[in-house]
Amino acid sequence: MATQPLEGIRALDFSREAAAPYSAMMLSFLGAEVVKVESKAKMGVVGRRMGFRYVDFNLNKLQVTLDLTHPKGVELAKRLIAISDVVIESNRPGAFGRLGLSYDEVKKVKPDIIMLSHSGFGQTGPESEYLGAAPVFAATSGLSYYTGYPDGIPTELRGTPDMRSGQYCAFAILAALFHRRRTGQGQFIDVAGRETNGAAIGDVLLDYTMNQRSQDRRANRDYTMAPHNCYRCQGENKWVSIAVATDEEWQALCRAIGQPELAGDPRFADGLRRWENQEDLDLIIEEWTLQHTDYQVMDTLQQAGVAAVPSMSSDELFTDPHLTERGFIHSLNYSDYDWLPDTPKPASDDILHFGMPWKLHSCPDAVRGRAPYYGEHNYYVFGEMLGMGREEIAALEREGAIA
Repeated sequence: MATQPLEGIRALDFSREAAAPYSAMMLSFLGAEVVKVESKAKMGVVGRRMGFRYVDFNLNKLQVTLDLTHPKGVELAKRLIAISDVVIESNRPGAFGRLGLSYDEVKKVKPDIIMLSHSGFGQTGPESEYLGAAPVFAATSGLSYYTGYPDGIPTELRGTPDMRSGQYCAFAILAALFHRRRTGQGQFIDVAGRETNGAAIGDVLLDYTMNQRSQDRRANRDYTMAPHNCYRCQGENKWVSIAVATDEEWQALCRAIGQPELAGDPRFADGLRRWENQEDLDLIIEEWTLQHTDYQVMDTLQQAGVAAVPSMSSDELFTDPHLTERGFIHSLNYSDYDWLPDTPKPASDDILHFGMPWKLHSCPDAVRGRAPYYGEHNYYVFGEMLGMGREEIAALEREGAIA
């Protein structure tokens, strides 16, 4: 079997919700052994109410249950930290420290530990205690303000800000692991969801810096390209996105839709004129797209060298032949899964997941197992990893340190 990049690295995932658990799952895709530590006293909202999200963000992980308000629960957490390389947590700033698990305390247990704390606003600053969630990350980063229609309100974004923040966390951990390999030093990583999403609107900030101009919402339109929009097609709620960047692509589109004369229309003679006359242009294009299905439009325009793709639903994504052939879609069986009583249960035991969003030929088996259920690996982790006997584990269960 090929060696995976993070083989031999162990990460403890104390995090909740979505962003930080997603980062830990990214590490597992690269071969790290990830142990998710769920606290009985404060089980994650994702675990309690949104089982389908929980299983989607915790593939490949082992899972143990501790009561981190119990002194012996914290002691067990520290024993796990002593044999680990990375600690990930996403509590409100200061909360992990009040449990006796601050970075200063953790590095006493493992001096070269890498610890990442993810929060909405960071560990310092006047707003550090504020609560954060994906819509908050988007709103306070400026991303929501610039997303939406010109005559509408800012758009509340959901999962995407979490995923973006999780990817930044994984990137920072990889950099810290590389730094430790060179220097032997661990470090603390402070990640704020507001800032990871703010980094995504660099073009807007550059425009403000250079031109003192605060951009408005533009819906699907681009700052320079035209046509650039989402157009209705045949069928109920079927759409296709089309983007034209050059005069050559514009001329190819005109030929593909059977209207080569449009290329000579003074309203659309060059990129600037097309941009200035987008409303007329969009009406002409949509008159054509409405006569075809979304996939017919894609095939016709792609063959002509024009960027065009359907706006895909979940059904279309998970049955897409291209994604299937590339091995991006994985079906995992949950027939033996112990769902929590108040967790929504899926209609089928077989659940589809997306895999690793990049391909490394050295580790093709990124998705190696389904998400764990509550306490599934208590005996393996405490017994095999920490060398505890079953009687000792059972005694700690009776005391409430292990849930």
